[in-house]
Amino acid sequence: MDNSYGMFALQKGNLYILQEIDRICTKYKINYTLDSGTLLGAIRHGGFIPWDDDADIAMTRSNFEAFRKIAKRELSDKLEFIMPNEFQNGKVFYDFTPRVIYKPSARYKKEDKKDPYEGKLNHLWVDIFIIDKLPNIKPLKKFTLFSQKLVYLLSMGHRKKLDLKKYKGIMKIVIFFFSIFGNLISMKFLFGVQDRLSKLFYRGKKNNAWYYSDYQPDYIDIEVSSKWYEKYIRIQFEDITLSIIDEYESVLQLVYGDYMTLPPKSERVPKHGSTEIEVYE
Repeated sequence: MDNSYGMFALQKGNLYILQEIDRICTKYKINYTLDSGTLLGAIRHGGFIPWDDDADIAMTRSNFEAFRKIAKRELSDKLEFIMPNEFQNGKVFYDFTPRVIYKPSARYKKEDKKDPYEGKLNHLWVDIFIIDKLPNIKPLKKFTLFSQKLVYLLSMGHRKKLDLKKYKGIMKIVIFFFSIFGNLISMKFLFGVQDRLSKLFYRGKKNNAWYYSDYQPDYIDIEVSSKWYEKYIRIQFEDITLSIIDEYESVLQLVYGDYMTLPPKSERVPKHGSTEIEVYE
């Protein structure tokens, strides 16, 4: 398949998911924002980054819980909302990120009949990052972030395939040993710990610092301000409009620095290598 067609089909599918999420959130007055590379694409390109092969949104905890209650019944028949603990009844681990998948799609043509993720991660999807509250006390804040990283590292022992070649130096050693110990702990237990830890300060009213509780360990230290998620605006994205936070500059500068400067040509490649993608009408 021509790679340019594959990218076109991929982004068309992701746009459909985003449009459906936006429809539901608008109907139920649920706030969300485009996030990560999807937010960057909205600001810098007016839509998808041309070489980006995924899509991300973010919701604060209260908005996510509202979306979670109605997503399964409100999404179109082409889509499915899945929680990270729904693969094999919570016995395997991919990550802690909820997502909406586009069922009439395939990332890879060859089907893995032994896939522990039940084929669901072979579809296109939009990640939903959850923004939770951090405690105001500094030692407790550090403990919370450390605990989230620890739970993630232990959970990696329950992954379908742990490719240590992706990691370097001390990180490779850390992941290797923690994944061995984590494999001895029930994944259901680890899912429960991560969920309780993420919601631990949910009721706090004066927590100014928030974080992405379902990010992977190397990004979980990204700390955002509660004030950034008070106002949402609409922005043109491809041929539709979607929601972003009014303080989008603060997030983009925090994550990307000089976000309007294009990366070198050598880095303008899909992150997930999705070149076999097929989308079925």
